[in-house]
Amino acid sequence: MGVIRVKSLLVGMVQTNCYLVYDDETKRAAIVDPGDSADMIINECKNLNLKPEAILLTHGHFDHIMAAEAVKAEWDIKIYACEKELEVLRDGEKNMMMKYYRRSITLEPDVTLRDGETFEAAGMVWKMIETPGHTIGSCCYYIEKEDVLFSGDTLFAGSYGRTDFPTGSGRQIAESVRRLLSTLPEDTMVYPGHMDTTTIGFEKKYNPLSGAMG
Repeated sequence: MGVIRVKSLLVGMVQTNCYLVYDDETKRAAIVDPGDSADMIINECKNLNLKPEAILLTHGHFDHIMAAEAVKAEWDIKIYACEKELEVLRDGEKNMMMKYYRRSITLEPDVTLRDGETFEAAGMVWKMIETPGHTIGSCCYYIEKEDVLFSGDTLFAGSYGRTDFPTGSGRQIAESVRRLLSTLPEDTMVYPGHMDTTTIGFEKKYNPLSGAMG
């Protein structure tokens, strides 16, 4: 096993973070949230000599899924998502595609995951953590061995995801953020769906929802 690398690509109209997570030695890779710009994602993988094995979706909003089908086709790989996010992935209104593009896009994942389920991809063991609130089936992906978390639009640096979209819930996102902050190690590096990286330790001190932890 070589050194794990995380390459961030900014894609789409709202500058979504798409992550290439790979072993620097074997070049086996997983792609988190290919939200747009399929050609850019594919070309960057080829430039780095990566061998993508899986696509992981943190939730079903258009800006996290628009390039998923094209990337899947390029390498014939599987798309993973939380099973509770199916209603968002399957509905152009709920995944916000109709609102921003006036056309529908739907997506059917190859593998649906339940809370706490672990799986192997690109030589790494991932754990899916359900974090509803931004959407009903929002989730995070945690690689315990590497102390990294891909938090989607649940947890941001000093902030958290919006809850005013279809299936969103302010109560649920507060519970989800508190769950992450109370159960993960403080040195866990957090890679969010937008903006800069952070750590669990920093968020325990400064996130506006951390005060509700008691």
